[in-house]
Amino acid sequence: MNSNHLRVAGLTVAAVVLAAGCASTAPSATEATQGVVSRRAVPPPHGTPPPAPQWAQPRLASDPVRLTGDLVQDERTLRDRGAPEAVLVAAARRQQAAYRVLGRHPEWDAITRPRVPGPLLDVYDRNIDARRQLEAMSSGRGTPTLPAWRITAPAPPAELLSYYRQAEADTGVGWNVLAAINLVETGFGRISGVSNAGAQGPMQFLPSTFAAYSRGDIRSPRDSILAAGRFLAAQGFSRNRDQAIFRYNNSRQYVRAVNQYAAVIGADPAGLAGYYRWDVYYNTASGDVVLPVGYAATAPIPVEHYLADHPQ
Repeated sequence: MNSNHLRVAGLTVAAVVLAAGCASTAPSATEATQGVVSRRAVPPPHGTPPPAPQWAQPRLASDPVRLTGDLVQDERTLRDRGAPEAVLVAAARRQQAAYRVLGRHPEWDAITRPRVPGPLLDVYDRNIDARRQLEAMSSGRGTPTLPAWRITAPAPPAELLSYYRQAEADTGVGWNVLAAINLVETGFGRISGVSNAGAQGPMQFLPSTFAAYSRGDIRSPRDSILAAGRFLAAQGFSRNRDQAIFRYNNSRQYVRAVNQYAAVIGADPAGLAGYYRWDVYYNTASGDVVLPVGYAATAPIPVEHYLADHPQ
């Protein structure tokens, strides 16, 4: 909040996180279109290599046409109510990685966008735009070190949703906006660390600001989400939503990214479910690096040292 943005996925991771890709139970998803043929899990053939380590990034097609086709299939899979959790996690991880790649290649838009089916086009456009807004906040520059963070499993999605809904009932601030901020700031609480400006907790409050809106625990998902609702309401959310979000993090690009993710989350439960499964990514001088649950550093780590043990 009013601090340097924590790069998530994508948040998220990571935004995002956001974010994200953990095998936790997610909210039930709904079909975005009728008559969709979804990807189903099939038993691996004998001799199939073991799954990639948790920190390994998904393998994506290098061709933008194939990349977009695979993304469309993953978006459909994420809307399949009968898909196993392992299939949903894999689809969400590829979805996140694909949006990160496509977001960095606006010159592909004329090739990729026409290949997205109409029912998924709004989701595609909003994710691409959100990704580009967050990239612009950091000017696309990668760092030579990985952060002094700890990555932990987030609270269950049903629990988080109950806090968003409670905050909306108490303050009038949209639950989906709170969810989007939670995604962008810390990948739904995956990132435990202090920002350059001293912001802390799942919703990234400065301690002094948090104290003005809560007497609870700044590290508590419930207390921080409810405090965020109170803060945004006090900033005039009901009169000028964008200005209130701007007061949360002083960047027009941040406002736009939050609004795009909030629109996806509010329109379809599959949006929130997909984002919840995203990994935490960190943009480094060596490219994107996934920080899995279990990552822990008390001081910045040279990225090349980390990659030597965790090739991606």
